[in-house]
Amino acid sequence: MHTAIIIHGRPDEEEYFDDKFDSPSNSFWIPWIQHKLLINKIFAQTPEMPTPYNPNYNEWKKEFERFDINENTILVGHSRGGGFIIRWLSENNIKVDKVALVAPSLISEVGSDFYNFNLDKNMLSKANNFKIFYSRDDEEEITLSVENLIKEIPEIESHIKYFDNMGHFDSDMGTREFPELLEFLIS
Repeated sequence: MHTAIIIHGRPDEEEYFDDKFDSPSNSFWIPWIQHKLLINKIFAQTPEMPTPYNPNYNEWKKEFERFDINENTILVGHSRGGGFIIRWLSENNIKVDKVALVAPSLISEVGSDFYNFNLDKNMLSKANNFKIFYSRDDEEEITLSVENLIKEIPEIESHIKYFDNMGHFDSDMGTREFPELLEFLIS
């Protein structure tokens, strides 16, 4: 049986504590994709990562590794969640079924060691299928992250689905639906 683990990104601290906003694991397209995966008989989890506005890799890793991760697992990460998955795959010798990175972030704030790791240049071999969803109108941090991934792992570019008007794949999308991601995950 396939399972999916969907890791949210890093919200601003003010947004995190403002009850007008959804929790990070219930933001943007995440609830929609989780529901669609469940309908397609893929058990999907969306864990709430500890102190997401000030992420600590070891705390996120502990939460993430509560789940059984194996060759039937689908990993989905948005922004900082995508960067977390890149680091976790780089540091672990585990093969999964699919990896979907949505606007992956690999640039830490000053003083953070969240991305203090060596990128595994054979990362693509750790998944049966690998896809990055990237919008050309995203913020500079994401553009630099994607460019660095391509520079370090040139063959990764053939695994990128480019968009022109999705911004950071958050409220910029204008919808909570993400059919391109769903198609990749259930195909």
